[in-house]
Amino acid sequence: MTAETIMFLILGAAAGGFINGLAGTGTALFALGFYLVVLPPVTSVAIVAFMSVLAGLQGLWVVRHAIRSNPKRLFRFLIPGLAGVPLGLFLLDIIDAGTLRISIAVFLIVYGGYFGFRAALPAFSRRTPWVDSAIGFLGGVLGGASSVSGAIPAMWLSLRPWPKAETRAVLQPYNVAILTTTVTLLFFKGAFNAQALSAMIVTIPCGLIAAQIGIFVFRRLSDDGFRRLLIVLTLMMGLGILISELV
Repeated sequence: MTAETIMFLILGAAAGGFINGLAGTGTALFALGFYLVVLPPVTSVAIVAFMSVLAGLQGLWVVRHAIRSNPKRLFRFLIPGLAGVPLGLFLLDIIDAGTLRISIAVFLIVYGGYFGFRAALPAFSRRTPWVDSAIGFLGGVLGGASSVSGAIPAMWLSLRPWPKAETRAVLQPYNVAILTTTVTLLFFKGAFNAQALSAMIVTIPCGLIAAQIGIFVFRRLSDDGFRRLLIVLTLMMGLGILISELV
């Protein structure tokens, strides 16, 4: 492994780990660009997914009390999301994943651009269990079809005027569960080869340390500050997806 490869792996792990610790999602958006410079796409996705799960477990500990206080809310998103992953994988044989990703990117850019620069944040407080389940299912489908499982749930949760711990208590375990499913499927496809394992020796420690720094910053954010962070992150997700597809 060359010094250049190690440098890009460290930069990707630091960026992806920090945003995971800070927001509970977005690891691939910040890490994948660095990994793809020095690793094949399948290997890069496998490492990002695995690192996301490990960093996400640290985030789960931070909001464990909020998760226990309202597990039904989490399951409204999580169970349909897990059911949607196989459907998304099946749809890969029918639809063009690139076109789907571009459509999602445009939607996220419009949403993030509109709400990101407004002085007042949206405040949709009414209970919507069926919509929550539909959002969770859609996230799972998109995760299986185009590896963007967290984008739509992050957008929806940024509309809810919940305390930051309650928002993260849904988003973090949702992403961990969906990505664990992804890691399992990639494992059986042979993605974790010798090259991936050697790269993970570098990325895992850096990612976990960076996630702790992100968690440190998260603890100091206000509730509105965290919601605005999710909206801005939604905009950045859309831009990142669009650029990756067009370039």
